[in-house]
Amino acid sequence: MFNNQTILITGGTGSFGKQFTRMVLDRYNPERIIIFSRDELKQHDMRMQFNDDPRLRFFIGDLRDRDRVYRAFSTPIDLVVHAAALKQVPACEYNPYEAVKTNIIGGQHVIDAAIDCGIPKVIALSTDKAVNPVNLYGATKLCAEKLFIQGNSYAGAKGTRFSCVRYGNVVGSRGSVVPVFRQLRENGTITITDERMTRFWITLEQAVEFVFNAASMMVGGETFIPRLPSMGIMDLAKVIAPDCEIKITGIRPGEKLHEVLISEDEARHTVALENLFVILPEYAWWDSKHDETQRYTKAQPLPDGTTYASNTNDWWLSLDELRAMIGE
Repeated sequence: MFNNQTILITGGTGSFGKQFTRMVLDRYNPERIIIFSRDELKQHDMRMQFNDDPRLRFFIGDLRDRDRVYRAFSTPIDLVVHAAALKQVPACEYNPYEAVKTNIIGGQHVIDAAIDCGIPKVIALSTDKAVNPVNLYGATKLCAEKLFIQGNSYAGAKGTRFSCVRYGNVVGSRGSVVPVFRQLRENGTITITDERMTRFWITLEQAVEFVFNAASMMVGGETFIPRLPSMGIMDLAKVIAPDCEIKITGIRPGEKLHEVLISEDEARHTVALENLFVILPEYAWWDSKHDETQRYTKAQPLPDGTTYASNTNDWWLSLDELRAMIGE
């Protein structure tokens, strides 16, 4: 799929970007992969991790800098994977203008540059926190989703197409609860905000694989959502720190008890395939000659009233599955 192609990854030195790069290089022979990020030290470390692979290009820049984004996109590119964002919930709450500048205005720069530079495909990464958001991070990602989907309208006949992928918490990524629990267990006590909490879980490899699939399927305007298992926070504590005391601290500001990947309102224009859901655009002005649902002839519309939430999910990880998933 990616042989002889040029791919640009924003936020390419992050957990997802490095795993995406590794899997593309292992499976395919791309012309080059452009790593766009703002931290020269992380770029240096990544260059060393990949043994200075000649197919990698490292481009220092910030999404907020419109001119720099245009410069990065000016070379012929076949696919942009937009993974850059400010993601830490407390940091976004404390620095709200910064979150808006990066997650929303930065996304607009990606859209404008992709259209003006004639890039065929752009996939933006989103999060379950964008559904019915209760914190600023989720609100900025919801806004970014809307921008990217309707970016197809701005592209019009120019041919650039935008889609999103939305998934749950990534196991072991930076900011994940797993390394936090492992650090706390050294002291014999771990803290949990609320014992009722549930989450969708996906491995980094599964997330990259899902983006591969979305890139091959997308026609523009879809939001792709994988079918994921749920886990209970108390089960995770039993797996990582079975002999530790558990201290309940109370739910934090901006935190949910349960996450939602598809809201009831979105379900009305969502179809289901074997291993994923596809939210179809409500306003497909750029494609008025086609019925979007005909592009997914094997898909089934979701029943009225459907909500895809971590606490009502029909797929739950057992303790043994959790152990295998996190390598305990």
